[in-house]
Amino acid sequence: MTLDRMKLNRRSALSLAAGGACLSAFSAHGNEQASPLPSGNAEHVISIWLGGGMGQIDTFDPKRRGDPKAKKAGSYYNSIATAVDGVQVCEHLSTLAPLMDRVTAVRTVHHDVIDEHAAASNRMHTGRPVTGTVVYPSLGSIVANQLGAASDDAPPYVLIGYPNVSRGAGFLGAASGYLYLTDTSKGPSGLSHPYGINASRQSRREQFLATTRRAARERFGADKKVADYDDALSQTLKLSGPDFNRVFQLDEEPADLRNQYGGEFGQRCLLARRLVERGVRFIEVSHNLNFLNGTGWDVHNDGIVNQHQLIQELDVAMAALITDLEARKMLDKTLIVITSEFGRPPQFDGGGGRGHQGKTFTCVLAGGGLKHRGAYGETDELSQSIVTDPVSVPDFFATIHASLGIDPAKYLYDGDRPIPITDNGVPIAKLFA
Repeated sequence: MTLDRMKLNRRSALSLAAGGACLSAFSAHGNEQASPLPSGNAEHVISIWLGGGMGQIDTFDPKRRGDPKAKKAGSYYNSIATAVDGVQVCEHLSTLAPLMDRVTAVRTVHHDVIDEHAAASNRMHTGRPVTGTVVYPSLGSIVANQLGAASDDAPPYVLIGYPNVSRGAGFLGAASGYLYLTDTSKGPSGLSHPYGINASRQSRREQFLATTRRAARERFGADKKVADYDDALSQTLKLSGPDFNRVFQLDEEPADLRNQYGGEFGQRCLLARRLVERGVRFIEVSHNLNFLNGTGWDVHNDGIVNQHQLIQELDVAMAALITDLEARKMLDKTLIVITSEFGRPPQFDGGGGRGHQGKTFTCVLAGGGLKHRGAYGETDELSQSIVTDPVSVPDFFATIHASLGIDPAKYLYDGDRPIPITDNGVPIAKLFA
């Protein structure tokens, strides 16, 4: 049969090519023959973003002890044993260490964006380098687009942190965008009715708005910008009012549980758990807004001196989140992800801190029904180069998608332009075995 008779169009041809490439890549990840891509049963993602660059050698991939004064490369802290034999973490992760059998520190993530925070942050949110031709959607927006919210009265994607284009929907449009807040003491601004607006006045306002929206659709037809605005209005109307906003009232939680989560960052993690219960599919929790050391995770020079305070805050909140979800029988359905734009080299800079390292760093997975192993992949004696099991950013994203049952080889479309969800990333098969 000829290609003409088969009537292969551009989309089907590219899909066949992508499928072949993905299976070839899967074979290269330690499988002697092509196998079906793994698929999990997770339903939600809580993504913890450590903006600035978490140093893997000082957290989840500790090595020999270094000395900044003597310019001796190595870890800034001592290491401790965990619940998994042979897997160690930094001494300041002591609360999380006994729970590492529910966790996998993927120690061999890598990309080629090193020196610039914005470009690397974009890479770790979209899975792709910055381009002038396509505005790629973030991981959260893709999950929102593919799965939607788990409840009719919840948004699919919530960002606890400041808005940013790299976290947005890109070409997918406003319906796949996020709802955001920066303060756990109150819900997102703009959702509650203004003072004095009772149910009757709100109903009249919505009638006027419906007339305006209908006129806009009649005038502009299928214009994408108008459609995006209309989608945003629909979501806002659905979520406005006291019912949804009650999820942000953390004082409903027992005081001892709130204390277990710790400070502001921990309260964000507690809110993320409440949002999961409400039906939100993807929540990003930012940990770079509450600097305890003056610089956050970007530990150049003396910013490293109090880095342990950030690590301890992460330790307490992460452990509380895991145990809280587990107690509620939600851990297997909720994938917790920790990412950062890059890692840190083992050498110390002139001020005693560390530079940037994108060629080898650690991202973390927990829960989500995966077969956890404490750590995956091996680095050299200074966590500077990958020894075994390299994991590209598309591979890491593919693992997240697969855990949710999303096909990482699927295509999205920017107009008529086909774009693979993960740039042909392949899931880490051993986490599904």
